[in-house]
Amino acid sequence: MAITKIEVERVSVISSKPFEKVVEALRAAVGTPDIAEFGKATAGARTFGEMESVVQKGLGRTGLMMFMELDQGALIRKETGMDTPKIVRFIIGNPLIMKEMAKHVPDAGSYAPVTVLVDERADGVHLSYERTASFLAPYGNSDALEIARNLDKKIEDLLRQGSAQVTGGKQRSTKM
Repeated sequence: MAITKIEVERVSVISSKPFEKVVEALRAAVGTPDIAEFGKATAGARTFGEMESVVQKGLGRTGLMMFMELDQGALIRKETGMDTPKIVRFIIGNPLIMKEMAKHVPDAGSYAPVTVLVDERADGVHLSYERTASFLAPYGNSDALEIARNLDKKIEDLLRQGSAQVTGGKQRSTKM
């Protein structure tokens, strides 16, 4: 068994917008294909061109799509009977970007699509994710890293868009 230690960079943006508005903005920025139909269409594609066309149709204006949305706060709210916490996990990405990274580093398939966590706290709504490039850095492949950095830029732009308001959101990056 091989074990690789990876230093991960976590990016968080804090918004003063209401939780529901942040979630709505994220949903509006990414494509939201019916994943069952999307799976059937990609599996049924006879050529890469056909598959690429299916993927392109599923992407939003950010070049990303929603694969899954998980309301992680629901379990806690059910237990407590309260309206909080509000925590939603989005699985977001682009299969064509993942393909390009995986051509250079097969393990990239473990890191894309990415998880974006949106949670409400006392200081605002946090939008967070771990940079894909930080996961791929230990593999030392410059081509995969360039693709990962471009994906990270897309995700970070998405977080900024989701958190944007008149006064602006705060962004911070931490290493874990």
